Amino acid sequence: MNGRALIVGGGIAGLAAARGLLDRGWEVQVRERHGGPPDIGGALGMWPQALEALDLLGLGERVRATGSVPTSARLAAPDGRTLVRLDARAPTARLVARSALLEILVGALPADTVRWNTPVTAEELAAGTGTSGFDVVVGADGLNGAVRRGAFPGASDSRRLGTVAYRGAVPGHVADFTETWGSGRIFGATPMDGRTINWYAAMRADLAPDRDADPVALLRRLYGGWHAGVARVLDALPGTAVDRRTLYDLPAPASYAHGRHVLIGDAAHAMAPNLGRGACESLVDAAALARALGEAPTAAEGLARYDRARRRP
Repeated sequence: MNGRALIVGGGIAGLAAARGLLDRGWEVQVRERHGGPPDIGGALGMWPQALEALDLLGLGERVRATGSVPTSARLAAPDGRTLVRLDARAPTARLVARSALLEILVGALPADTVRWNTPVTAEELAAGTGTSGFDVVVGADGLNGAVRRGAFPGASDSRRLGTVAYRGAVPGHVADFTETWGSGRIFGATPMDGRTINWYAAMRADLAPDRDADPVALLRRLYGGWHAGVARVLDALPGTAVDRRTLYDLPAPASYAHGRHVLIGDAAHAMAPNLGRGACESLVDAAALARALGEAPTAAEGLARYDRARRRP
């Protein structure tokens, strides 16, 4: 079938779902409260399932044309000793700049599809105002999003994981993916685009209690004395943007669909970033939702098919 879909949220999940539904003849409107796609930098690991989802959306080749694939991957100790080396022959992730992926997704939509600076509130959703005339309302607006709060009675709140993450990018190049494990903290560095190193650091929340602390000074204090690969990134940090996040996840809901409302991406299953799967699962959700709604005879059946496909029994 086809119909009219309102997608709340203009990040990876929402933009990808819009592309998939448009391909299947749906009329789509995306509303995003910010003035443009999120600009928090860094690289995303596109695992094989995410690239397959992008293929279904007709965007796989464009994404494969950007980013890079690490020549090897390893887990290291703070002194640089290799703890585990991963088999380079196994399926691996293509590392793609978040900004590049968002640019591809936005560029794949007609110019009038996304309404930036247009928030949708939980109160509007609970009352049904502002969403009349749409067959499906898609919540792609994150773990504390309006759709989850306004249209899913009894939905669990997000929960703190007790960890804080910092991330960013610095000039330079590395060929390998390296994640270094220490006591209560990790530090990762990956290639991004041939001239930029993507990095991330995560630690127990008690090690970084002050949100307003100078991040460069904090990271140097927590990771100073670690091996040369970490030191290289720390030395390049001054003058670059550093993003700080308190980490949360979401308990699994009873269903990703309720009435004509459905959750995708972080709004459905926000998770810790340890495996780098958040963006991947958002893309898989988007492709699965578009397929289900495009093939089912009714919107209700399409949402039920999506829920069965994407939620663990």
